Amino acid sequence: MLSVNEIDLIFTEERKMSRIRRMLIAATVSMLAIGAHAANAEDKLKVAFIPGIASDPFFLAMEKGARAAADKLGVELVWQGSASEYSPQSQMPFVDAALADDIDALILVPTDPDSLQPAVVRAEAAGIPVITVDTTVTDQAYLTSHITGDNVDGGRQAARTLAGQIGGEGKVFIMSGSPGATTNTLREQGFREELAANFPKIEIVGREYANSQPATATSAVNTVLLNHPDLAGIFAIDGTSGTGTIAALRNSNAVGKVKLVGYDAYKAQVDALQEGVFTALVAQQPAKEAELALEYAKAKVTGEGADKIEKSVVIPNVVMTRENFAETGSSMYSE
Repeated sequence: MLSVNEIDLIFTEERKMSRIRRMLIAATVSMLAIGAHAANAEDKLKVAFIPGIASDPFFLAMEKGARAAADKLGVELVWQGSASEYSPQSQMPFVDAALADDIDALILVPTDPDSLQPAVVRAEAAGIPVITVDTTVTDQAYLTSHITGDNVDGGRQAARTLAGQIGGEGKVFIMSGSPGATTNTLREQGFREELAANFPKIEIVGREYANSQPATATSAVNTVLLNHPDLAGIFAIDGTSGTGTIAALRNSNAVGKVKLVGYDAYKAQVDALQEGVFTALVAQQPAKEAELALEYAKAKVTGEGADKIEKSVVIPNVVMTRENFAETGSSMYSE
C-alpha cells in the first residue's frame, strides 16, 4: 500500500505532466496559426477574366494587357473563353466554371446583355464583385465598374471620316459583328445618327453580321459588291468583320475604290491601313481597359484604393489614317 508521501509525489508528477502537455498543445496551436497566416499572406487574389472570344485579335491584345497587369499587381489571373464563337452559348460554360472556381472577382465581356445577366445575379449572390469590359449587361446596378471605349462617338467619327473620304455622297454598307454585342449596336447607332444628321446624300444600303467569323464577313461583302457595283464605302464595325471585308475587297479588286473604315487597330489592321486597304481605323485601347479592370478588381476585394473606383469609365478613341499615323499609330495600336 502506498504511503501518503508517495501518493502526493504521484499527483505532483501528474500535474507537472499536465502543464507540459498544455504547453505543448498551446505551442502547436500557435505554430499552426502562424503557418496559416503565412499561407494566407502568400495566397494571391484569384480573378477570372472571360473575354467575348479568346481567338479574336482584339481580345488577344486585351489578354496581353490583363496578364501584364496581373503580374504587376500580384493577382492570379484565370483567362478563359471560347476560341471559336462569339455567343452566349459558347461563353456561359466558361462563366459557370469560373463561378465554381472559388474566385475573388469576375471580369466579364458579355456576349449578350440579357443572356449574361443571370451570371451577374449569381455572382452577386455569392458576393463576387463583377466588372464588365468592352460590352456590358442590361442591369448594371451590381457592377463594380463598366469599362469601355466611347462607342457611340466612335461610330460618329467613323461616319464623318468615311463621308469625307467619299465626298459626302454615295452608297455605304455596314459590316457588323454581332447583334447582341452592346459595343456593336452603339457604334452602328452613332454611325447612322451622324449620317442622318449631317450627310443626307449618303445612303446605307444594308447591314450584315459576321458573328466573329471572317469568312461570313467576306461572303456578305462579296454579295453587296455584286449587288451594288457603285458602292462607295464600308464601315466594318469590329476587327473580325474588317478582316473578312479586306479579303472581299482584294478578291473583287476593289481595294482603294471602296473606302473602308474599320474599328480596332491591332497589328493586322494597322498593316492593312499602311497598305491602303483600310482608309481609316477607329482605334481603341483594349490593353488599357484590361489593366484598369484588374486594378479595380484588386481594389474592390482588398479595399485598398476602392475610393478611386469609377462606376463607369469611357476611354477615348482616336481615328487613325495613313496621314496621321506618325502621331497616332506608335502609341495606339496593340499587337
